[in-house]
Amino acid sequence: MKAVRFFLLASITLITLSATAQTKTIPERIDELFAPWNNPEKPGAAVAVVQNGKLVFSKGYGMANLEYGIPNSPTTVFHVASVSKQFTVYALLLLAQDGKLSLEDDVRKHIPEVPDFGKTITLRHLANHTSGLRDQWNLLTLGGWRMDDVITKEHVLKLVSKQKELNFNPGEEYAYCNTGFTLLAEVVARVSGKTFAEFTHERIFEPLKMTQTLFYDDHQKIVKNRAYSYYRDGEVYKKSVLSYANVGATSLFTTVEDLAQWAMHLNNPPASVASLVQQMNTQATLNNGQNFGGALGQFVNDYKGLKQIQHGGADAGYRTYLGRFPDQNFALIVFGNEASFNPGNLALKVADLYLETLFVKSEPPKLKKEKPAKVVKLTTKQLESFCGHYWDDQAKSSRKIYVKNDTLFYHRTDNSESAIVPVSSTEFKMLNVPDDLRIVFGKNGEKATMTVSIGGNDPSYFVAYEPANYTPEQLKQFEGTYYSDELSTFYELVVKNEKLTAIHPRLSDIEFTPIMADLFSGNRFFMGLVQFERNAQKITALKVSSGRVRNLRFAKQ
Repeated sequence: MKAVRFFLLASITLITLSATAQTKTIPERIDELFAPWNNPEKPGAAVAVVQNGKLVFSKGYGMANLEYGIPNSPTTVFHVASVSKQFTVYALLLLAQDGKLSLEDDVRKHIPEVPDFGKTITLRHLANHTSGLRDQWNLLTLGGWRMDDVITKEHVLKLVSKQKELNFNPGEEYAYCNTGFTLLAEVVARVSGKTFAEFTHERIFEPLKMTQTLFYDDHQKIVKNRAYSYYRDGEVYKKSVLSYANVGATSLFTTVEDLAQWAMHLNNPPASVASLVQQMNTQATLNNGQNFGGALGQFVNDYKGLKQIQHGGADAGYRTYLGRFPDQNFALIVFGNEASFNPGNLALKVADLYLETLFVKSEPPKLKKEKPAKVVKLTTKQLESFCGHYWDDQAKSSRKIYVKNDTLFYHRTDNSESAIVPVSSTEFKMLNVPDDLRIVFGKNGEKATMTVSIGGNDPSYFVAYEPANYTPEQLKQFEGTYYSDELSTFYELVVKNEKLTAIHPRLSDIEFTPIMADLFSGNRFFMGLVQFERNAQKITALKVSSGRVRNLRFAKQ
């Protein structure tokens, strides 16, 4: 009898707990999501939610300033980093609507200091990251700048004026580029006759009653209620200093409640700017007509069957996100002031609370009973004939093929490898992956090749190479001073602790690891790949590629 009574009490308790969970309000559930950041000893966050043209939720969590114990609130001012870019585009489009410029203008029409690369770079190319220009932050760090230096508009413009090459021809590719938005802000300033901060205040922030919003173009300017940024170093927090004095790509200061006004404006634009907002929201295309998810200063993506227009931001310890669901008249804004904070992830969890009933329920894909691949039997010697290192010159990545336990393996990194089985004498299929991934081995003259395709899509092409294994004595051939007149800086290369090492007066030493003959990887993000050039007698230069910068040349002195 006692056992029955205990069972009934336990069941009632579980039902009560379940009912309590189900009856929690959305604000209470948002509080639960942000509970880890709601601590008087930690940096935190601010959140705002817009629905049907109204601000339905706003709240601050944790601390805006740890030194003075000031908490975050919905009126705390944050640096929002790249969320700034959509305002830069909007300002540009206002001037286009005024008839003062066109998005098809050559940027050199307005900023003649931009070099003539022999290709027209339009304002539209700048606004959708297809200009081919090298990114300002990669260039600055490669030039010896620290990201906590005071970096002004003039610094960036002088850097751009000295560039000699593009990463690619305008419109051919998408590559995220902050430089383009610094240039756009300067175009707005020169065409309007006002500073960019003045123009955006008069034409955007004041009309929308965004009373605590400004573009921060003076690193010494005092801003009331500002959140400071932090990062975690072991068990303690440290200040993550930001001294930017450049605008367009970044440096918008605002609050979640002010940005809510902006989101409502974009979701329900007045007739006078409706076509302008439509232009902002329209996906851009490359020269070949393909979309890549980018719009003007924003990105467009599908989230659980709903169209989202969004952008995030990250500078120093600031982490920000604005996501709009225009078809649902909904938007969410999440700011944080600690470097490990993930605003996009939390923002979409908040979206789940409000939009759950609107998500498109898709049927789970029916798993096809895939016929087992007709595996052919190859000898160990035949398998070993495919072993080696392979290089994809387009993606700048390597793969290793080797035999283990009579099976051929495809090695990406130390923590990522997959078995592949032969389906013919030269073609293999990868096991335990969701897509049909095929690898075909071949020859190009004397060189072994490897073609990798997924689901019949465009293949990646690899060529075999011999990994370099330089002795310290052999590394001495690369020693010397290398100078870039595009960056007005130099590196001294020496062999140090048996490693080829780059020394710069303002940077920590950078170690190089050999990949193949004359090709090395660097252990800093801005020195990703280093390719040495030589003539018949000696090494003449090195070229650096680092994602947003390609083939920047340093001549050996």
